[in-house]
Amino acid sequence: MGSYRLLSTSGLLGYGFPEESLAAGMARAPHMIGVDAGSTDPGPHYLGSGKGLNSRMAVKRDLRLMLAAARSADIPLVIGSCGCAGGEPHLQEVADVVREIAREDSHSFKLALIHAEQDKNWVKQRLREGQVRALRNVPELDDATIDRAERIVGMMGPEPFVQALDEGAQVILAGRSSDPAPWAACATRAQMPAAPSWYAGKMLECGATAAWPKGHDCLHVEVVEDGIIVEPTNRDRRCTPMSVANHALHENSSPVIHQEPGGVLDTTNCQFEAINDFAVKVSGMVWKPDDVYTVKLEGAEFVGYRAITFCGTRDPGLISQFDSFLESVRENVAYKAESFGVPADSYTLTFRVYGKNAVMSSREPVLSTQSHELGILVEVVALDQETANAVLAISRTNILHVDFPNRMCKEGNMAFPFSPSDVACGPVYRFSVFHVVELENPLSPFNIEYQNVSGI
Repeated sequence: MGSYRLLSTSGLLGYGFPEESLAAGMARAPHMIGVDAGSTDPGPHYLGSGKGLNSRMAVKRDLRLMLAAARSADIPLVIGSCGCAGGEPHLQEVADVVREIAREDSHSFKLALIHAEQDKNWVKQRLREGQVRALRNVPELDDATIDRAERIVGMMGPEPFVQALDEGAQVILAGRSSDPAPWAACATRAQMPAAPSWYAGKMLECGATAAWPKGHDCLHVEVVEDGIIVEPTNRDRRCTPMSVANHALHENSSPVIHQEPGGVLDTTNCQFEAINDFAVKVSGMVWKPDDVYTVKLEGAEFVGYRAITFCGTRDPGLISQFDSFLESVRENVAYKAESFGVPADSYTLTFRVYGKNAVMSSREPVLSTQSHELGILVEVVALDQETANAVLAISRTNILHVDFPNRMCKEGNMAFPFSPSDVACGPVYRFSVFHVVELENPLSPFNIEYQNVSGI
């Protein structure tokens, strides 16, 4: 094949896109349509809880338009990392939405579900065989950590997508996958070179983020023998050599070396050439296969329960001594919580001070606060929700009333924007598995299930 055309609708399933942009993209006769549906960017909650990131309403809106376009053109619809985290509940939720749309809109197709959630005993076996290793700054994996994980997913490469396409799947919904993998799978299956196919995926996974101005919109990429041509379908946006090169640097420890399942995409010598006012050609990328095939494992474990409140102050006297004030609040909370049976080592109390150092914390280089007002997010995490709520309540009371030197106002220290002020947030999770596993067969951890969906 001389070239292969891919269409991405947005940066994430459920983020939305203009219908006109989808229509303009379909007018280019793409060979497939897809969207990335997941990321670890929103944190461990979604993997741990089994809940999706975006609302069902938004996901259904996007899927309805994409499914109609794909079926009308008789091209594959391919989605990776369903439900954000790509575990089994996330995959099943998106599959339910697709089947619902098929019933409502009378679509019939062969559906492939690619499962990414891993059996813990399988992970332990690979660990015992010495085929699991930690990523940078991560402790070595052990059985106890595996057991504590709510779920563990494997980040699949392109091979399961290729297998599903070879089996005639017209709609592919996958659990956790490498973001560019669905796109690379479709292009390499069409006999396009690996390097531009993977680079295309790097562009398409975020929709029109490679264009200017940035926004959730559709992106069209044509893979050719010596590179790719990338262009937004919305004429309110345009790709420039700078916007495309800038986007290529994201989400990686190296700006030019990108580790993927099965190999490395080296973009060191890429060339960026404006084709016209809207499109850019990228060439010079290199794909280097790995000697040993690996995929990333991601797991999340339960930490406790969270409660939060938010308040603010505009008192210059208080702002001038805010660090010592918060220490006084912390000491008072510890004393009072202990008095009703909650020792200080049974919870964590965190103050995030917006306007001072909430974003960068101890890494903040600006040491002198210039803000005329500060916002304080108070967070308590404990092993049960009742304890978290109780400690937060006494924290809120103390941050409101604890005294400080030269205080002039004898009323409250803080303004609370909401009533009730306290919010019980529920379970808290943390990433506990960030490791890679060696595989002899890239397909082996990813079971593919086929269903004939009929909306008639």
